[in-house]
Amino acid sequence: MSRATKAIHQLPPATVGALQKLGADLAVARLRRKESLRTWAKRLGVSLSTLQRLEAGDASVSMGVLAAALWLISRDGELGHLAAPEHDQGALDQDIRQAVELGRARAQASAESRLRLAARMGGQG
Repeated sequence: MSRATKAIHQLPPATVGALQKLGADLAVARLRRKESLRTWAKRLGVSLSTLQRLEAGDASVSMGVLAAALWLISRDGELGHLAAPEHDQGALDQDIRQAVELGRARAQASAESRLRLAARMGGQG
């Protein structure tokens, strides 16, 4: 089993569902434009079976085919935002945790420094 195949088989159910919804939404977009499967596949430059797999939400369809389908319905501009760092909540949460830990460490070091200074000053009196 290839790594790609293994990755596809390990997709969480919610992700599989999202791909299926995306495929169904693309099928609706095609139908609303009154395009046949054959015509749409030709416009995408793919086989009829690849388009059917895309519309079924098959995770093995390439990103390039998906991007082309989004382009056909003028939604390809969204691709540049999907994984944008400013929307990466997991990384943002990690950055905040690291900042809080750093702040605590600095506050503790500052308090310890003041205590050492106070102890030296007290010993001089």
